[in-house]
Amino acid sequence: MVRRTLRTGFLAALAALVAVAVWRVAQRLRPFDPAPLPEPLRPPAWPRITDAEQASATPPAWVDPVESACPLSHPVKAKLGSGIFHVEGNSAYERTRPDRCYLDEASALADGLRPARR
Repeated sequence: MVRRTLRTGFLAALAALVAVAVWRVAQRLRPFDPAPLPEPLRPPAWPRITDAEQASATPPAWVDPVESACPLSHPVKAKLGSGIFHVEGNSAYERTRPDRCYLDEASALADGLRPARR
């Protein structure tokens, strides 16, 4: 029984060695023809906006706050976690750290936010 096991193991190892040798010979005989790598995808070029077009363009509905403060052009402060927005004059307006700053109340309402209690 031990002989049969040794013989089977030897034949399996021999078959593996022959398979590796055949594979290596086949690799050497195959001509080397690397496929050209595809060109990396580039995003499309954005159209250039002139100063005159930029001055006449409407501002975006919301912008990100700058250092936890809203710019003067977008005074409405919005907290996305609670889904409410604060306008100047609200009791919590000064202490609110906004996630977004909206152009006006209508823009905040259009995004699904609700006004804070006064």
